Amino acid sequence: MNRINFACRRNRWPRVLVATILVLFNLTPIQAQDINVERQPLPCRFCSRPGPARIEPQAGQWKTWALSSGSQFRLPPPPGGLAQEVEIKDLVSRAGRRDSAALNAISFWDAGPPGYRWNEFAIDQLVRNSISGPRSARILSLLNVAIYDATIAAWDSKYVYNRKRPSEVNSNVAPAITVPNSPSYPSEHAAVASAAAAVLAYLFPNDAQIYERAAQECGESRLNAGAQFPSDVSGGQELGRKVAELVISRARTDGSDAVFTGAIPTGPGFWRGTNPVQPTGGSWRTWVIASGSEFKAPPPPAFGSAQLTQELTEVKNVPRPIPATGANFTTTRGAYFWQGQTSKLWNDILTVKLFEYQLDRNPPRAARAYAIFSVAAHDSIVACWDAKYTYWAARPTMLDTNIVPLFPNPNHPSYPSAHSMFSSAYAATLSYLFPRDADYFAAQAQDAGMSRLWAGIHYRSDIEVGLEVGRAVAQKVIEWARNDGSQ
Repeated sequence: MNRINFACRRNRWPRVLVATILVLFNLTPIQAQDINVERQPLPCRFCSRPGPARIEPQAGQWKTWALSSGSQFRLPPPPGGLAQEVEIKDLVSRAGRRDSAALNAISFWDAGPPGYRWNEFAIDQLVRNSISGPRSARILSLLNVAIYDATIAAWDSKYVYNRKRPSEVNSNVAPAITVPNSPSYPSEHAAVASAAAAVLAYLFPNDAQIYERAAQECGESRLNAGAQFPSDVSGGQELGRKVAELVISRARTDGSDAVFTGAIPTGPGFWRGTNPVQPTGGSWRTWVIASGSEFKAPPPPAFGSAQLTQELTEVKNVPRPIPATGANFTTTRGAYFWQGQTSKLWNDILTVKLFEYQLDRNPPRAARAYAIFSVAAHDSIVACWDAKYTYWAARPTMLDTNIVPLFPNPNHPSYPSAHSMFSSAYAATLSYLFPRDADYFAAQAQDAGMSRLWAGIHYRSDIEVGLEVGRAVAQKVIEWARNDGSQ
């Protein structure tokens, strides 16, 4: 007992030394604050000092999107006693059989938050299949709502039952990863994988088996890592499936299968073409705004007006030589950069910020970021499409054939700019999530919008109104987020 008391007292010496230094050098309390933050007390299993904070113990009460609450599908208690001992033996056996394939899978699925890999899978589909506009926004919002709700449902059961991790129950379990500081049951990775795989299978039925196998591999990776019990994984899978069913049920009634039966207007100043992209997109069901028309853009500059003539001249006067040289290089490079899959470019920015702010180890916070980010983009693009097919504005090249764009016009009306709407909504939600970087996000959105003028496919008013309406939509989503219980 004397040795134990001595070990506890020993941890006071660093604080005594720091106090002595402060007196000798007359450091102010503000200067001393940094020292206290950097030097944390050494852990002592016999002391009463608290350990690292548990991960979001209240997250199970956060507001959900498709679920009525995080407790809607609360799981029954996890097994204990003999059943748990059997699970422990299985985990010990698995640890002894870890090979390079198992370790690679563990590393792959533990590389970021549970939804990280599933967002990468979805983005890959968008790029490979050239999916953009409302379709891309719908895919990512459905996926991330499912991931978020599955995470919140998992957190509800976690802190109701507070099941210890396998290595806390039995020291013979040797984890292959750093064990998260949250209850074991159910597995958040399994819940997210099951929900995400089901939603992606609904959206991309030809690849359903690929996603099912990936979800199975994800669950197995948590067992092979020794991070969770088999019943944690099966419980998570059950939760994920139930969440996905609700999200898919909503998706089937969101109006995205509506067929356009209207007529394309004709006459001066109107868009010309056939088979326009998703003309019913402005009527799709939204997540937060009342409808696509809640923030309807005002009419564009009238055909023949001085403003439209001036804007058309501006588009025409932007040099677009290929190869680009000198002062033209920056604008041409910017146009081609942002011509890439917009959702991917912004999704990459979000993912980097999650890692920079160390939210990759906080599943509820990461899932929340992906969800409000995707929902804001979805609702903004529905608002964009509502305006596009209200006004049917002609592209610059349709009014002046001497304008040669850097790449073909997208097959939908000009006003407002979809790139601008997407980007301002993305930038606004990112600024809310990571306010320290708000100027950077705003600059990126401005460049994304202006890139369409540099390319010769949009007028300035398309861009400015797109940025403005995108921000307005995002602000309503942010207000929703400010009242979701996560503060």
